[in-house]
Amino acid sequence: MKRAVLSILFVFGLFFLTGHAQDAPLSMSLSLQDARDYAVENNLGVQSARYDVEASRMAMWEIISSMLPAVNASGSFSDNLKLTTTLLPAKMFDPTADPDEKFPVSFGSKFNSSGSIQASLVIFNAPLIVGLETAKMARTLNEHNLSKSELDIKEMVTSTYYLILVSERSLEILEGNLSNMNEMLNSTKAMYQIGMVEETDVDQMSTSIVLVENSRTSLLTSIELNYNLLRFQLGVGPDVDITLTQDLESILSEVDVDLLLSRNFDVTQNVSFKLIEGQEKLSELSLKSQKASVLPTLAGFYNYGTSGMGDKVSDLRWFQNSMAGLSLNIPIFASGQRYSKIQKAKIELDKARNTKEQVSDQLLIQEKQLRFNLMNADIQYRSQKNNIDVAEKVYKSVENKFKQGMASSLDLAQANNQYLTAESNYVSALLTLLQSKLALDKLLNEL
Repeated sequence: MKRAVLSILFVFGLFFLTGHAQDAPLSMSLSLQDARDYAVENNLGVQSARYDVEASRMAMWEIISSMLPAVNASGSFSDNLKLTTTLLPAKMFDPTADPDEKFPVSFGSKFNSSGSIQASLVIFNAPLIVGLETAKMARTLNEHNLSKSELDIKEMVTSTYYLILVSERSLEILEGNLSNMNEMLNSTKAMYQIGMVEETDVDQMSTSIVLVENSRTSLLTSIELNYNLLRFQLGVGPDVDITLTQDLESILSEVDVDLLLSRNFDVTQNVSFKLIEGQEKLSELSLKSQKASVLPTLAGFYNYGTSGMGDKVSDLRWFQNSMAGLSLNIPIFASGQRYSKIQKAKIELDKARNTKEQVSDQLLIQEKQLRFNLMNADIQYRSQKNNIDVAEKVYKSVENKFKQGMASSLDLAQANNQYLTAESNYVSALLTLLQSKLALDKLLNEL
């Protein structure tokens, strides 16, 4: 319990320190479904999952675009401020010259200009084709992750909604009990004035009231913490006033344990299983990609260009050139590196398949346990509901005896504590029932 409270306090501290700003209304009236829908649209964690889906879509188009024709243009202009000079044998120009004599000659023209356009197209590239399949699978995985994020936030909002309602019901019980005890304190004081009870009875009653008031203060703090947690989950600021429009009765009226237990569980439709299954498919594609790396790649290209030369910018001589061809790359030998990568990919695939089987078994065991938890929670809820009636009758009986001087204040305090304990057990059983239903709803993807 302490760990849960500390975790909540940490979340709230982070929430308020970051000063989360949101274009949200100053007040909100929310049913349970309204709260779920609002959180799905505005929770920052869910929004991040949406960004991942969009990013994976762009990554897929990035690969597709690399397989489409590409056209590039380039151009240059240069001014040879001083032409390059080289020494050539003088006999090339004068047969009578000394064989050892060299003649300086400058090559080129002062100005050079060129421009070209090149088009290329990937005709066959097996790793690129597999890469496209991988990108599509990655997008599918991100979509499953988005679904999981939405399911998780629905579960968290629902749990917090339940917790607030149950806490507020506990507060109503405490306040009703406190009001009754204050009336009894006034009656006890009056009885003490006429000598019907002792002063210790008044002191005992006052002490009991102080204990209940302390419990009420602690519960008020807990309710405010829960509302802040709900604000954080909804993605709204700390100043937004939230009103819950559903009560426990309306929510309990929707709880049909027998109907929920009769629903079948298809493990392949569970979002956690889909994510693991997607990881397996990625491992298959990784192996396929490594095998594809031994295949040749083929690309086609076409280039057209023109170049101009001369000693004056206004009087350049232009010459055209063009070229078309195919480029073939054939992997031949890589010192066993490709073989090692293929074997490693096979091992990763076996590991992914083993993990999928493990997760499947875990989900089936979890389903069985959650069904048992729900049945047991329903039994406990009905039992505690009956205990309240008994405890209330006992308390009223002792209360009447106390007014008649036939029971002591200690007897009344004990009866009151038993009644509060019964109410507390009932509320706890109610919350357990709702949380058990929520856990099974999530597993069956019924949120």
